[in-house]
Amino acid sequence: MNQTIQQLLTQKLLAMADDELILAHRNSEWIGHAPILEEDIALANISQDELGHANIWYELHQAFTDDEPDELVFFREPSQFRNVQLVELPRGDWVFTMLRQYLFDTYELLLLDKLQHSHFQPLAEAAAKIRNEEIYHLRHTNSWIKRLGLGTDESNRRTQAALDELWPYAQQLFVPLPGESLLVDEKIVPDLALLHEEWLERVRPFLTAANLTTPSNQTPPTTSRREHTNHLATLLTDMQKVARLNREAVW
Repeated sequence: MNQTIQQLLTQKLLAMADDELILAHRNSEWIGHAPILEEDIALANISQDELGHANIWYELHQAFTDDEPDELVFFREPSQFRNVQLVELPRGDWVFTMLRQYLFDTYELLLLDKLQHSHFQPLAEAAAKIRNEEIYHLRHTNSWIKRLGLGTDESNRRTQAALDELWPYAQQLFVPLPGESLLVDEKIVPDLALLHEEWLERVRPFLTAANLTTPSNQTPPTTSRREHTNHLATLLTDMQKVARLNREAVW
């Protein structure tokens, strides 16, 4: 693997890891606050899975850079994170969390399906491992979106409002990183434009069946993963504060 491809791959791995990490933290904020006890446990498990997936991507990144996962997680500044804005938005109400998770899970499962066939074998093996857990994540969120969209007038209204807000943010998932086309040419990662088409083919009929209207706005708030909302800084202050009390501490 030449140096240019290696640098592009490390950027991609970092972006995927950051997506998982920040989404896991947002979901973990529901622990002790979910609407029913069973969901408190379910979302805690999903959050733990996402953290595990983030660690897998960070460790692959470390193989190229020697950057330790804990250093990347706890000692970077907000401007150094490469997650999409979708995952850093505040948790909102339960329907907001479930809708965000559904949009992300559908994207991620499609991505993992393709990454299983990556020409970079460690990436393919990791994707195959993660995919098995993501299947259950999507089943969980599918059932909630159906339940909320087809429930009462109030639950439908709130689900539609969450969809209208989250839809533009979800489009950033399909914006390639600078130079990512070279990874596509090398068959290391899939073409995000084609992945976007598949994603739309999945989510549109599903949302329609849940009595929801797919928004027409497909313009992401930003095309750069270097741009973040103020919400990320607040999240990181909370997530990193214990580790930063003593950088040399051993836990």
